[in-house]
Amino acid sequence: MDILVLYYSRHGNVKQMARQIARGIDSVATCQARIRTVPAVSAVCEAVEDSIPAEGEPYANTTDLEECAGLVLGSPTRFGNMAAPLKYFWDQTGKQWLSGALIDKPAAVFTSTSSLHGGQETTLLSMMLPLMHHGMLLLGLPYSEPDLLNTRSGGTPYGASHLAGADSQMPLSDEEKRLCQALGQRLANTCVSLQNK
Repeated sequence: MDILVLYYSRHGNVKQMARQIARGIDSVATCQARIRTVPAVSAVCEAVEDSIPAEGEPYANTTDLEECAGLVLGSPTRFGNMAAPLKYFWDQTGKQWLSGALIDKPAAVFTSTSSLHGGQETTLLSMMLPLMHHGMLLLGLPYSEPDLLNTRSGGTPYGASHLAGADSQMPLSDEEKRLCQALGQRLANTCVSLQNK
């Protein structure tokens, strides 16, 4: 079954997290990650992105939402909120909301910030809001994950997180990688459990 890993990344940190989460998903038999991103938005009305990105993952469309068994959503923080490109994507999902396409599908969230107290948890919560409106089942990271108690960088019970540093150049720590993989694995196992009910 396909599990959608949907993200927006400006400096590449959220992208690296998405790939770690995908590793966790792919470690569960019968599950595979479908990684997708969204294009940047512009304040200039005439500016449009190419329909296919020059590099990296393909752009998501609403069909990806309909076809997925579960979803992991990731964004850098923008003043304690999800980035505009990801919000713009969700603003176009009225049809899926009306049809109930995402009801009872499991979901999780992840983020990266430049500072440790730069709004990680509020950004994660902001991404949860459209998922709850769509009727999705939200998962976090339980404290049975020892890295939640030991990390000196990112990691929250609300979802995976990363401390990128003021220049956004800090690589993912070992703890952050393990938490990303644990989140992907937990979501995939939940999808399998729900399918086998």
